[in-house]
Amino acid sequence: MVYAIVLAAGQGRRMGGGPPKQFVSLAGRPLLFHALAAFERASQVDRVVLVTLADRVDRCREDVRWWDMGKVTAVVAGGERRQDSVAEGLGAVPAAASVIAVHDGARPLILPEQIDAVVDLARRKGSAVLGTPVTDTVKEIEDGRVLHTLDRSRMWCVQTPQAFRATIFREAHGEAARRGYEGTDDTSLVEHLNVPVYVVVGREDNLKITAPEDLAMANSILRSRTVSVPSNLRVGHGYDVHRLISGRPLILGGVTVPFDRGLHGHSDADVLSHAVADAVLGAMCLGDIGDHFPDDDPEYAGISSLILLERVSELARENAAEIVNVDATVIAQRPKLAPHAAHMRERMAEALGIATERLSVKATTTEGLGFAGMEQGIAAQAVALVSLGAGPIDPVRENAG
Repeated sequence: MVYAIVLAAGQGRRMGGGPPKQFVSLAGRPLLFHALAAFERASQVDRVVLVTLADRVDRCREDVRWWDMGKVTAVVAGGERRQDSVAEGLGAVPAAASVIAVHDGARPLILPEQIDAVVDLARRKGSAVLGTPVTDTVKEIEDGRVLHTLDRSRMWCVQTPQAFRATIFREAHGEAARRGYEGTDDTSLVEHLNVPVYVVVGREDNLKITAPEDLAMANSILRSRTVSVPSNLRVGHGYDVHRLISGRPLILGGVTVPFDRGLHGHSDADVLSHAVADAVLGAMCLGDIGDHFPDDDPEYAGISSLILLERVSELARENAAEIVNVDATVIAQRPKLAPHAAHMRERMAEALGIATERLSVKATTTEGLGFAGMEQGIAAQAVALVSLGAGPIDPVRENAG
């Protein structure tokens, strides 16, 4: 099991006021979001421990849930120094962990493949760090006077992530605590054990945000990584509504939701799945579910709408189309649907044959207005993005460069 400790407990005083740097906005999202998203997509990392400021722990737990960062299993308060914060994070890593990686949350431009390369080398060699060779001439200076020129061919600038076999990492931090030694990074603690550290060649654009001007550069780098929208992408919109009646179960997104009434319809009347199906069909210009599954056909009487979604997915494959993502909203005054949203996402994503993170489900009320507000019925809307004739596409990885 590979754990990553992401550090977001610094004050960032050089940013010139405002929130701590790990929470300032970059491309419309906090810096921390970008760093965590890279670890979420890294195939070599299983779990993440987030270390943040003591007064931000509860907020970060909410943010992580809102951002759908499923790998983050713990959010803990950091310490006064970076080394203290790492130790706090280490305390939240189970003893069964085999490799532990550490990353600065203020490095938002890290790529998943860089993380995987460092973790893989640490697994094989014991310790690894991301770094880049120094290209400028380096001189040792004292009191403003050059003492001598260093051999830059042996000089590297190290970055994060840094990764280690768990036994080595725990021993290094324990020994540093006993001796009162403070290192500038985690590899320096490992070096004190006389354990070799190996380097993975990184990228210059893995910036650490320390000053306001770094944000402008980071925004520019993110824009350069973004690919133009392919001409084969199509958007579809779906809308459906059903009346609430007694004597029927309430099924939404393939999930039976406890309620005193259900939805009226020829099938299971799953209004959410119907809206999603219409959105996907609309993106492919293939009509709507009424065209493919008529409500006067006995074959579809009482049928699970998840089966209809499976058939829509088959139509997509037959038309060389890939469902990129779906965003859906249920409109209902009652019952409360948020506790069931995650299960709905899983059921519908499975039926469509896509990853759960490609399908979003939200719920809203109408503040008592209209048929939904008066609990006469429930409505749903959905938007789907489909790639036609281009084979599978993962826009998150594409945009990551």
